[in-house]
Amino acid sequence: MDNKIALAPCNGMSANGLVSRVAVGDCRKANENVISICMGSTSADIEGKNDEMLKKYPIVAINGCANGCVNKILKNKGIDVSGTIAVNEVLEDYEVSAKDPFRLDSEAEECVKIIVGELNKTIETFQNIP
Repeated sequence: MDNKIALAPCNGMSANGLVSRVAVGDCRKANENVISICMGSTSADIEGKNDEMLKKYPIVAINGCANGCVNKILKNKGIDVSGTIAVNEVLEDYEVSAKDPFRLDSEAEECVKIIVGELNKTIETFQNIP
């Protein structure tokens, strides 16, 4: 198995959900060992067509809010996550916040950079596992 890692971003309608999706997209573009998972497709897949792919690589759930929907969706599918990043919790330590679930302003772009940093740290830990 190669050293890929799957990132599962929040698809929710919150400002941090948007931050989650953009951060995953930026991280994926910058790292050839990263793939992203569409949570809408995962939720809608009642036939289990995505199950093989979902079990192929370690998955990191990136939740936008305290509801933890990404983890819940994957758990309902019988998929274990290898890690979780809670965007809302990470951003509590900073003086920036996203406010619009549809557009990123300069402050939300700062949030994206912070979450990309968290994602990169997480990816690095997985790449150091033999």
